[in-house]
Amino acid sequence: MFDEQEVVLRIQRGDVRAFTVLVNQYERLVFHVVHRLTLDQADAQDICQDVFLKVYNRLNTFAFESKLSTWIARIAYLTAIDYLRKYRKQTTTDLTDTLEQTYFTTETPEQALTQKDVSAYVNNLIAQLPAQYRTVLTLYHLDEFSYPEIEQITGLPEGTVKNYLFRARKLLKDKLDSYLKDE
Repeated sequence: MFDEQEVVLRIQRGDVRAFTVLVNQYERLVFHVVHRLTLDQADAQDICQDVFLKVYNRLNTFAFESKLSTWIARIAYLTAIDYLRKYRKQTTTDLTDTLEQTYFTTETPEQALTQKDVSAYVNNLIAQLPAQYRTVLTLYHLDEFSYPEIEQITGLPEGTVKNYLFRARKLLKDKLDSYLKDE
């Protein structure tokens, strides 16, 4: 069983193997958060390395006021956002209802379904969501964080988190309904 307090204390005392245990415990979470924002495997891997360097260097500031996973996910989220701002020149704050439709491609479901795989199609749809929607959806449904935890990770108010999650689900539902109607 993973005891985060023990692992953190061991790392703070210089135990490198304990840091390996921490990385193994949270590497999927960090990759999920980062990859859903960047949508690029190579970028995500580079950012994940940066995240774990930051975790290692800042571990002495972790005060166990939240779960370690929440604290690490926040570092991953902020590091990915910083990367996007610096290298992609994308803003992550301009969300308007009129732009929501532009995040979906005009390709047919048949084109999107590389192997007639609905799961791949849904993942493709999720990848086309605005970054905030994609992140909140991933943190809530795939990483199983609560609303307060997502608020801590993203810095968004809980009401905004709920709103983004609602909008993301609605966009996915509308697109899937359209696909199923065509079937």
